[in-house]
Order: sequence, then C-alpha cells, then structure tokens
Amino acid sequence: MRIGIPATSALFLSAALAMTACADGGEETDSDSPADQGEANEDAPLYDELPQEIRDAGSITIAADTHPPYRTIADDGTITGIDPDLQEVLSEQLGVPFDVQTTSGLDAMLSGMLSGRYHAFNGPVRTTPEREEDFDAIVWMTTRTSYLYLEEAADDREDPEALCGARVAGVTGSVTESQLELYTEWCSENGLDAPEFIGLEDTNSTILALNSDRADYAGTTQAAALDIQGQSPDEYGYIAQSDEQGAGTDLLAMFLPRDNDLAEPMYEAFQAIFENGEYERVMEDWNLQDASVDEPSLNPMSDDDS
Repeated sequence: MRIGIPATSALFLSAALAMTACADGGEETDSDSPADQGEANEDAPLYDELPQEIRDAGSITIAADTHPPYRTIADDGTITGIDPDLQEVLSEQLGVPFDVQTTSGLDAMLSGMLSGRYHAFNGPVRTTPEREEDFDAIVWMTTRTSYLYLEEAADDREDPEALCGARVAGVTGSVTESQLELYTEWCSENGLDAPEFIGLEDTNSTILALNSDRADYAGTTQAAALDIQGQSPDEYGYIAQSDEQGAGTDLLAMFLPRDNDLAEPMYEAFQAIFENGEYERVMEDWNLQDASVDEPSLNPMSDDDS
C-alpha cells in the first residue's frame, strides 16, 4: 500500500541523523522538550498520589529514543511528536513535568528502568506477558507492522510476496521482529523463502540500512511508516502486514518498573486525558485515529491484572 502525503522531502532523515548524534552509542543526553519544562504543581489532581521519590525529585525521568512520529528531534534539540504531546497533558494531571533522557536501544531502555535510572519509557513497544512480569504496562494505542521500501524499487517490492526471501531491517526486540516471525510462517505456507531479519539498534539504523542497500525493507510501526513515507512520498513506499500474514493487532504501552509505585497514578492520568478529550485531540493531531483505543488498560496481558 502506498499513500502519498505532500510534505518536505528528506525531513525525516535530517531529524533522524540529528538524534543519532545525540544518542550515539547509547549515551544519555538531557533533552529540552516542552513537557520537561516547568515546576511542580501541588494542586494538580493526582499530585498527592505520586510516589514520594517523584515529588522530591520534582519530575518523572522518562527514557526516549528516536522514532518519528512518536519523537523527532529538531536542530535546537527540542523533541516533538506524539510522546511529548502526551507528556504535556499527562503532566497537567500529575503535577510534575517529564525529564526526557535520550539513549539508544530497547534493551538500554528496559534495563535502565530496572536499575532505577528511568521511571518510565513510552515505546513504541508492545506489551507481552513476559514483559509484564517486570513492568507495569499502560496500553494507549495499537499498531500493525509495516515495511518500507525504496520507491525506485517499487516494481520488485510492493507485492507482499516479495518480502519473502528479502532482507528486512528492524529494531532488535521490537514489534517488527516478532511480527516478521509470523510473516515467515505465511511465506512457508505459500512455498516461499523465509525473510532474513537484520536486527539493529534503532529506527535511524533501519532507514540507513534501507537507503544503503543493506536491506530490502525497513520494518516499523504503521504510524512511523506513514510519517516517513508521508514526508518523502517520492522516495518511500510501504506494505502493511495483513491479518492473513499473521499481523493481528499489537498493544503498545508505556512501561514502568513494577517496584516504583508510579503505575497507578500514571494510569489514572491516562484515564483522565481519555475522559477530558485530550487523548483524542493528540491522536487526531497526528492522524492516528485508526491506532486509537477506546480506553487505556493496565497490564492487560497479566492474568492477575486483566
């Protein structure tokens, strides 16, 4: 499927390369996003429910990597996207700003939370029963996996069967990696070769692999595929994994360590922005209505919390 959305070309890659410079090698940097500015508001609806550690610190430390349209970094270091927009309205409920720490790699985000370095990470990352053993997961949107290809190779890439036997770059441990396993089953059932997964650290790396012919496709969330293809409609096309190919719908969540006592007030903050319309507004601003959920859920994959 190809969707043409007029926009300036090459914007994604310039932003992506800028973020790479900030987060290369997994080093952390402070980011001056709209949501991490300001002081605590003790009169906010959920301020008194925050853990004492958060109230003492005056902010919520949240890990972040580059993944447009969730997060895009400007030349001045400001982060824009769905995530900072959500942080802004969540902060109004919680009474403290978010302190954004940029780094690279899903493993770094998850291990950093477990070590107490970060209070939260908002993906995009899907929730699973295994992840919910270590983390509280607040689901706030869904996704289908999509596969970007270079438009100049459309004749060879736009057929879903072409992905079978192709090289697919994706972020290690991401939705794409697990969904490609289901795509592989479909390929096998149709007598086609299995795709080769090329695991990389972040979305920047997958796009660069595609552009340099080290991969035939770059696997990503549908929201990111729409954003990247929309900014460079003459450069990229994409195919979306179908139900027939095992796509289903993945639940994307904000993750918080089980032991930091932030999940309940954060979940209540999500419930509040659903009720007051701010969630719907943010999703409409980013043209992601199709990925919206009717209400947030906490730990939907855990038998004891579902």
